[in-house]
Amino acid sequence: MYIKPSLTRKMSNMVRNYFPQSLAVRLLALLLGVGTVALMLPLSVSAESIHFNLRANPAVVNCLARFEGDAARPPEATVTVTRGKLNDTLVLKLKNIKPNLAFDLFTVQNSRLDANGGLDPNFTNFGLAWYQSDIQVTSGGTANVKIQTILLDQIFGFDPASGLAPTNTFHVGFWFNDPADAAACGFVGTTPFNGEHNAGPLAMISLPDPVTNLGPLCTNPNTSTVPATCNP
Repeated sequence: MYIKPSLTRKMSNMVRNYFPQSLAVRLLALLLGVGTVALMLPLSVSAESIHFNLRANPAVVNCLARFEGDAARPPEATVTVTRGKLNDTLVLKLKNIKPNLAFDLFTVQNSRLDANGGLDPNFTNFGLAWYQSDIQVTSGGTANVKIQTILLDQIFGFDPASGLAPTNTFHVGFWFNDPADAAACGFVGTTPFNGEHNAGPLAMISLPDPVTNLGPLCTNPNTSTVPATCNP
């Protein structure tokens, strides 16, 4: 049985507030209908977390990597998203990045990469994009960013004036803030992926699921539709 995450959050908080913890765990298990397995879970059932990695854009990886050509120390970007009561929390951690680079973090509709991490030959554009945060890499080649907003299963935008129906942005990626930082990799021109709309190319992005083709911010896919959609 599918239970909306928003309802799960309300039920969990209600039980936690009005019953002792030992009793609350059992009551929550009964309310959610998940049987005895739930009795072994921590009380913060509503605080579901997911973890995934971003992959480097192959065209600019040498402009991104702190240790260029070192396969043992490639650029790394790990994402943890925790479901909250009113919104979700995303933590992005970077390492092995060239020191002092600046990036711009977005959630987008489409990934530039396929499920194996290669350039998607069918890619046309990133679709709907939301500007989420700036990223500043330290002199040690690391960065940490935290944002709080609606993310898991429900992040979307729409614009009736332009005929844009509700559209999800289930991918996470970041772009070079300064186009010059990617010039050595053959990049010319600009992209709109910063506040001034003169950013560089995509640096790293999430991969689509090989079965559903959805981004990792969808945790509850609906495969009865073609293409697959996400249960909010």
